[in-house]
Amino acid sequence: MKQARSTNNNPKCDSPDAKRIVIVDDHPLFRKGLEQLIHSNGAFAVCGEAGNAAEAMEVIRKLFPDLAIVDLSLPGANGIELIKNIRAEFPKLPILVLSMHDESLYAVRALRAGAAGYVMKHEAMANVIQAIHEVFSGRPYLSPTMAAQVITRAARGQPEGETDPTERLSDRELEILELIGKGNEVRQIAKLLHLSPKTVETHRAHIKDKLDLRNSREVARFALQWLSARNA
Repeated sequence: MKQARSTNNNPKCDSPDAKRIVIVDDHPLFRKGLEQLIHSNGAFAVCGEAGNAAEAMEVIRKLFPDLAIVDLSLPGANGIELIKNIRAEFPKLPILVLSMHDESLYAVRALRAGAAGYVMKHEAMANVIQAIHEVFSGRPYLSPTMAAQVITRAARGQPEGETDPTERLSDRELEILELIGKGNEVRQIAKLLHLSPKTVETHRAHIKDKLDLRNSREVARFALQWLSARNA
C-alpha cells in the first residue's frame, strides 16, 4: 500500500526533499497562519493538521511525518499526554511544542515527556523556523532565557529537603492552577480548555488536596503567589 504523503492535498508534500510536518492545534486560524509561516521556508511542507489528540494520532499514523508541532491545550487529552502517546508509538518522531503557556512552567515537563523543543506562541513568528531547524539537526530547542534557567537550576541542584509542591500536580492540574493564578473563574477555564465546569471543579479539588490547602480561596491565593514568584 502506498504511504500517504498528505491529508490536506498540499502539492509540496509530494517532493521527496520536503520535510513533512503535522500541526496539532485546536484553532484553525492559528494553524493556517503557522502553515504560511512554515511554507516561507522552501524546505518544509505542512502535510497534515489535527485539532485534538485523537485526530493527531490518526494523521501521524497515515503520514509518518518528519516532525509534529503540538499545542499543549487541546480538547480531551492535553498536549503532554499526546506527546507521551506519540513517543510510545513513534519513538523517533521529533516533537516541537508551540504553546500559549509560560515556557518556565511547562518546558521541562514537555521535554521529560519526549518533546525536542518548546516555543511560546507569542514568539512563534520570530523563532519557529529556527526551532524547526534545530530540532531537525538533532538539538533540543528552548528560548535563550529558558535554556539559561534550566542550566542554572541544574548547576545549583535542588536544595536538600526542598521540592516545588506543584511537582505533585498532574499536567492538567498545573494548567488549571496557572489559569486560576491569572484570575480566571471556573467557567472561563472550562471554555479555554474545552472542559465542563464540573471537570474543572474536580481538578481544582484535587489541587486543593495535593497542595494541602483548605478551600478554593486558598487555591486562588496560592496560584497567584506561585505565578508571581515564578515571574519575579
